[in-house]
Amino acid sequence: MTGVQQRILGFVTKSNWFIFLVGGLLALINLDRGFALGVITGALIVTVNFHLLARTLKTSLAPGRLSSRNVILAKYYIRFAISGLLIFVLISRHIVDPLGLVLGLSVVVVSITLATMCELTKHLFREAV
Repeated sequence: MTGVQQRILGFVTKSNWFIFLVGGLLALINLDRGFALGVITGALIVTVNFHLLARTLKTSLAPGRLSSRNVILAKYYIRFAISGLLIFVLISRHIVDPLGLVLGLSVVVVSITLATMCELTKHLFREAV
């Protein structure tokens, strides 16, 4: 993995937890309970999924420990199914507000967007100098 890829992965990993904590606290302070619980639950689901995916890929693609593509895909689909079932239960039993859940599920997208913007900014300013 190149230095840029390592920086992006590190930034996304750290910012996922930061956005989760800050967003969860802000939601608890400013919004009603169901919406705040949706934000926190969605952010937790997507952040844990991201970390499990990163760990699966890191261990499966390590030199000398290459796993088959089917094992990697099986783990991915199991996580996907569990997440889908969890989201279904949370919404169908009216435990969380669906809009809050969607907002919480956007944590990784926001982290990746921020990481990309930071790397592009570094790249553009380095070329300008």
